[in-house]
Amino acid sequence: ATLTVKVAVKPEVKIGAYNGLTVEKTVHTVSDEAVEAELKRVQERNARELTREGAAENGDIVDIDFEGFVDGVAFEGGKAEHYSLTLGSGSFIPGFEDQIVGHAAGEEFDVNVTFPEQYQAAELAGKPAVFKIKLHEVKYKELPAPDELAKDCSEYDTLDEFKASIRKNNQEQLDKQDDLAVENALVDQVIDGMEAEIPQAMYDVRMDELVNDFAFRMEQQGLRLEDYLKYMGQSVDQFRASFMPQAEKQVKIRLALEAVAAAENIEASEDELNAEVKRIADQYKMEEDKVRELINVDEVKHDLAINKAIDFIKSHANVVEKAAEAEKTEDAQ
Repeated sequence: ATLTVKVAVKPEVKIGAYNGLTVEKTVHTVSDEAVEAELKRVQERNARELTREGAAENGDIVDIDFEGFVDGVAFEGGKAEHYSLTLGSGSFIPGFEDQIVGHAAGEEFDVNVTFPEQYQAAELAGKPAVFKIKLHEVKYKELPAPDELAKDCSEYDTLDEFKASIRKNNQEQLDKQDDLAVENALVDQVIDGMEAEIPQAMYDVRMDELVNDFAFRMEQQGLRLEDYLKYMGQSVDQFRASFMPQAEKQVKIRLALEAVAAAENIEASEDELNAEVKRIADQYKMEEDKVRELINVDEVKHDLAINKAIDFIKSHANVVEKAAEAEKTEDAQ
């Protein structure tokens, strides 16, 4: 009997245009609203919780015991002790939080509410209820004043310097995103112009790698893939198939960039390899010699050449910049 072994051969790739492509770059600029929103987040993170002596106000955090009754009968899930509730957060049914406002620590009182018609527990929907409340403690948040914020919560002396640093960091993030968008758009153009008969086996290998990566990350968080799939109500095959578009794209990108690297004789130099080894060593806090033992030098060089191919495409492209329209932020009121 003859044994037949199927081997997926790397396809022949015909590359289209990659030198002198035109791409539009949307340039984003940090808005004043974004800086203010970040300042507000820093304020919130550094807020102090103080005890309120008098009546609770909207926005306060109360510590309560409660028990709910419908038609004088306690219902399931309507009871808790030392529950921490932020008044005005809307996390309880309408009217509940409003009726705690005005009461002080140590008081016991009733709250009268009506469950919404669309309430998830059908037996309670639309019914009037009485909650018996015991209010243990009222706290309020004191936010640091903006000008103290810089001194106390940052390495800067003035608010203006602190704001400038926030703006600079946010702008760097936006610039990175804008650059990446250009890169992706250029690579998409190269893929569109490429001709290759890609065997399914190449996609399958990449798909398996993506599934394994995912499973590994889940395990790091203490969750088995089987349990995750059960929870999501997915079969292994469905889950695997969900990675197909990603796998297909990644295989095509790799083949296209390999072809560009070959066409332009792009290779990684020893200096670039050394720099990459150092980067890996720093990232994992290892000795460089140890890294060299663990990596496949040829593969790393190959990956570096692929990155250089992207740089080549980018540096030879015609990038047309246009400013992004001012974005409406959620935080800007």
